[in-house]
Amino acid sequence: MKNIFITGGAGYVGSVLTPYLLSKNYNVTVFDLFIYGETLKQHNNLKIIKGDMRDNVLLKKSLEGQDQVIHLACISNDPSFELNPKLGKEINLDSFEPLVANSKNAGVKRFVYASSSSVYGIKEEKNVSEDMSLEPLTDYSKFKAKCEKILFKYKSDDFIASVIRPATVCGYSPRQRLDLVVNILSNLAYHKREISVFGGDQLRPNIHIKDMVRAYELFIEIDAEKINGKIFNVGFENKTVNELASSVKSVIGNDVIIKHVPTDDNRSYHVSSKKIWNELGFKANYNIEDAVKDLKNAFEKKILNNCLDDINYFNIKKMQNINMV
Repeated sequence: MKNIFITGGAGYVGSVLTPYLLSKNYNVTVFDLFIYGETLKQHNNLKIIKGDMRDNVLLKKSLEGQDQVIHLACISNDPSFELNPKLGKEINLDSFEPLVANSKNAGVKRFVYASSSSVYGIKEEKNVSEDMSLEPLTDYSKFKAKCEKILFKYKSDDFIASVIRPATVCGYSPRQRLDLVVNILSNLAYHKREISVFGGDQLRPNIHIKDMVRAYELFIEIDAEKINGKIFNVGFENKTVNELASSVKSVIGNDVIIKHVPTDDNRSYHVSSKKIWNELGFKANYNIEDAVKDLKNAFEKKILNNCLDDINYFNIKKMQNINMV
């Protein structure tokens, strides 16, 4: 199955995943609005379709001849979603079932859905595993949970359906985001030499973007029976915000000042990735320091510029700017 269709293939993760799969000799079709610019280089095996997830006619046509779908496209994170709840619902929920149905009708054999570890809500348990109840706190995470159920309605021996619940992704991408916790801390540490930590004892699960890409590769290559109808957390290090800040400082420089600010927001998230290791043999290869090193390198080499102000690095600022409807 060589033809891979990636929605959101020019996004933060998609911009790393797409060239990686091309390097593995897959034929990749990217379906994306490209609101953050052209991040993908031309390639003989790459087809780019500029399209909206709500355009069922274009989607239906675009899915012809595809073997597998990796669905990344969404209005991501709660603040961006809450800017325009109607748009968020249309993109993240309403367009999902038509995509799944059209995929199955087009003869797609495998569908991988990028959900979110936020579907668990806040748990007291030390290790939050896939069999625990879902208690999503926001519409963003509630719609992620609903889409999981929708997908599994279509599961069959001929339509392999699987769900990945990623931790917060970190590290460098051609379509850089600097509004995710490790990336935020790295950006401020490098450019301001100062980090403000609100609280600090809250746990935050993270996954290096290179490991996230490796996980998607695994799901398109592994035996179908191992993943069909199954859900897997994908994360690595559950570190406190204090620990994340210390990791960032150790890479960026000892002159970085860490300031602690009291907060009423003590939400703590921690997920277990034992299942994907035990059942699929997947383990993360990269840590937080590796992600910070990649970002530092991009800052030093001016691959990333104007990092405190360029709205393309911050989803909510970009969406406010373009007034997407």
